[in-house]
Amino acid sequence: MEDLAKRGVPYRYEEVRLGYEKPASRHKYTPDFILPNGVIVETKGLFDSDDRKKHELLRKQHPALDIRFVFSRSASPIRKGSKTTYGAWCAKLSIPFADKVIPQAWVDEPDDPARHAAIAAASA
Repeated sequence: MEDLAKRGVPYRYEEVRLGYEKPASRHKYTPDFILPNGVIVETKGLFDSDDRKKHELLRKQHPALDIRFVFSRSASPIRKGSKTTYGAWCAKLSIPFADKVIPQAWVDEPDDPARHAAIAAASA
């Protein structure tokens, strides 16, 4: 700056902020369980904001995946002071959920080749 001033060169210093986007990065998700019928089960104690965002992205990018949640307590709020619970978050997105154990009804659902195809496509 001093050099420019000595030479009488007009300039603007840190006057503007230029926006840019970082390129998207690919991430991997490892499901807790995949049942023989292709149902993906994610078990959660703490279900923090990053996890919720990850699953929202997974649903958006791979809508054919059948991911369900088993919470240690679905009545837990998504954050301190929130009225929204883990279960309410799932219900809002039409995601099946349960407490403590994988429901036998999920295990008993018939095998669905479309579920397996969705898993294969998302794994590629």
